[in-house]
Amino acid sequence: MEKALKINLQFGGGAELLFDKIKKREIELANVKKYYPDVETDRWTIRQLLIWIKDNLLKERPELFLQNGSVRPGILVLINDADWELMGELDYELQDSDTILFISTLHGG
Repeated sequence: MEKALKINLQFGGGAELLFDKIKKREIELANVKKYYPDVETDRWTIRQLLIWIKDNLLKERPELFLQNGSVRPGILVLINDADWELMGELDYELQDSDTILFISTLHGG
């Protein structure tokens, strides 16, 4: 049996308000094909993770977190403290014990 992938998710800068005000979560992801049988890879990517987050964790106003299949502009994404743009963005393949941090830079006024 394949071992589940353990990922640390963190939400800050107001993004946690969309997730029941919970800033940190450790999640376990089973084989990606269990959730998304049509994907071409057996590896979880940020692209599939965002869909999983929307379906399983996002409590309200998904338009404030996601837009056009990615995080909405104004949300910084860090993978193990590195900007996700340096890591391949949506195509980054998740590794066991990765920490994915979503920080909202959007503020109302």
